[in-house]
Amino acid sequence: MRTIRVTGKGQIKVKPDMTRITITLEGMYPDYAETLRHSSENTDSLKDVLAAFGFERTDLKTLSFNVDTEYESYKDHGAYKQRFVGYRFKHILKVEFDSDNERLGKILYALGNCDLNPEFRISYTVKDPEAAKNELLGKAVKDAKEKAAVITAAASVTLKDIQSIDYSWGEIEFEVSPMNRLMKACAPVVASADLSYDLDIEPDDIEVADTVTVVWEIA
Repeated sequence: MRTIRVTGKGQIKVKPDMTRITITLEGMYPDYAETLRHSSENTDSLKDVLAAFGFERTDLKTLSFNVDTEYESYKDHGAYKQRFVGYRFKHILKVEFDSDNERLGKILYALGNCDLNPEFRISYTVKDPEAAKNELLGKAVKDAKEKAAVITAAASVTLKDIQSIDYSWGEIEFEVSPMNRLMKACAPVVASADLSYDLDIEPDDIEVADTVTVVWEIA
């Protein structure tokens, strides 16, 4: 059997419609159990802050969590040594919601003025990534077919049945970050669901690309 193998490329632009806030909570304590307790209490407090804006407690998702030992250097009789100072936890979480600058401003004000002192980052994504992935795959297959038609016409051969389609199925990240730095507010503690930062953010379209390889029998 004679075959032809062609790789097609699909490219799309997707308008983001979901806002993602990535929040980092950190703390260090001398005892391991105490570190875990404070981490749990801080997470509960963060859920309380978000609940004022219509979020369920389960809407706050953990991206990563770790506890590491912390040491400091000191000088003893002219030699540098290290000593244990405690356990540091780092809990990274996310919350997502339909894009709304007014709601975002209120949430950021609450985060910036709560006593948890979190770091946070704003990014934008899409509500239905599977639909975007399917569109991307369709464009890649169409591109492969168009290229195959050009090649076979030039070679005076005919495309027959598809023998195989190879697609990576890799994870495509639909995310854009207009402000990709972590922000840490230093304002005094003021808690109110009515106070807000005035934000006017219009994220750019998310550009993604992927490839698919198709093998046809030719005659």
